Amino acid sequence: MTTFDYHEPASLAEALSLFKKYGDDAQLIAGGTNLVIMMRQGLVQPKHVIGMRKLRELRGIAPTAQGGIEIGALTTHREVERSAMVARFFPALCETFGHVATVRIRNQATIGGNVVHADPAQDPPPMLLALNAEIVVASDGKSRTIPTTEFFRDFFEVALESGEIVTAVRIPPQPSGVKGTYVKFLPQSKDDYATVAVAVVMKLGSGGTCEDIRIGLGALGPTPLRAPKTEAALKGKKLTDKIVAEAAALVRDEVDPLDDIRGSAKYKREMARVWTERAIKSLIK
Repeated sequence: MTTFDYHEPASLAEALSLFKKYGDDAQLIAGGTNLVIMMRQGLVQPKHVIGMRKLRELRGIAPTAQGGIEIGALTTHREVERSAMVARFFPALCETFGHVATVRIRNQATIGGNVVHADPAQDPPPMLLALNAEIVVASDGKSRTIPTTEFFRDFFEVALESGEIVTAVRIPPQPSGVKGTYVKFLPQSKDDYATVAVAVVMKLGSGGTCEDIRIGLGALGPTPLRAPKTEAALKGKKLTDKIVAEAAALVRDEVDPLDDIRGSAKYKREMARVWTERAIKSLIK
């Protein structure tokens, strides 16, 4: 790695000031599980690294006034995985964070770093999309929220403006009776990136009719994405095996995977169909 100056602000205001001062020459570091690797590979060579670990105001999980939850950007994956509050709010969210890499990584990596890194094969974003989560960002005395459907723009690219820092992930309240699941197909070891990842959030009405469904997909394009055509084919329908299979088949045309060491684009499209169908059926039982 090239040499750099390390800064450790004691407040968000100080971090924003440093980030504004050094601009493109600066990188933020929280858990460092992605940034350190990229620095070692020479993909990024910051002159200034701003350490975020002392910013306690960006840690923790709290309920919102509307009935949702807000997860501070410096909250680790392991803290979300083991949170009793998150488990009461939406158990599948704990399950999703439990799928990330290994315990050692989950104890270090933060939710803010995860969403900013914007790797389309990482685990939390598909579930955050399915839950209609928002990303809370701050800059120089201002704050705004960005829907996850607008936050991820391209490979490793997000909708942050110059000087903005992610401060939290906010998840709105979910309707009573909603269930969810997160599944992924792993080509090798349990800590490998997924070939295909599927998050489903669904509410069934009387007689097995689908009142609402949201599907988030990972590792199937330049960004994590939703599957609106597949969702539309299921809403308002009684979810028989035939209906689910026909709807899941539509997902093949909603994804844009690449050929890589985890499979060809054609193979991934077919696996997207298979795992979407499995995920939906698991919530019908």
